[in-house]
Amino acid sequence: MNSRTTSMPSLIIASFIFALILSVVPMPDWAQHLRPQWIALTLIYWNLIAPERIGISTGWFSGLLLDAMTGNLLGAHALSLSLIAYITLNIHQRTRVFPLWQQSLVIFALLLIDHAIIFWVIGMTQNLSPGIEFWFAPLIGLFLWPWLFIIMGEIQQRLRGNN
Repeated sequence: MNSRTTSMPSLIIASFIFALILSVVPMPDWAQHLRPQWIALTLIYWNLIAPERIGISTGWFSGLLLDAMTGNLLGAHALSLSLIAYITLNIHQRTRVFPLWQQSLVIFALLLIDHAIIFWVIGMTQNLSPGIEFWFAPLIGLFLWPWLFIIMGEIQQRLRGNN
């Protein structure tokens, strides 16, 4: 087994753990709706870069873990993230060749789908209707995607260079 195959799974696991930590770290009340969808962004990234390693089950399990850690209805994020993983796996070959600004638009659409499913689940189970600030997180993800893509690519390059 070469060094690239041993470092890739550890990088994937580390990135999901880091995204989970960023998803549950306490924030002020006014900034709660500005929190990016870290798990969704990480899932989309790895589905684009390594679709043979990350799949729908990763979305499901990371969503269940996110639901358990945030106290949401168990399965809400699991449903949305598994659907996002499915869609991303179906479009990954086309999306990878897009320039970063066009990728950002695709990612924005995926994040909107993720948030729409969560919105639907919240509306069905809690009979609440979140305000307009609920939709800020996908917009933050739109602007965050190019930076995330570049930084994760740099980390992968450095790991390959060190091994």
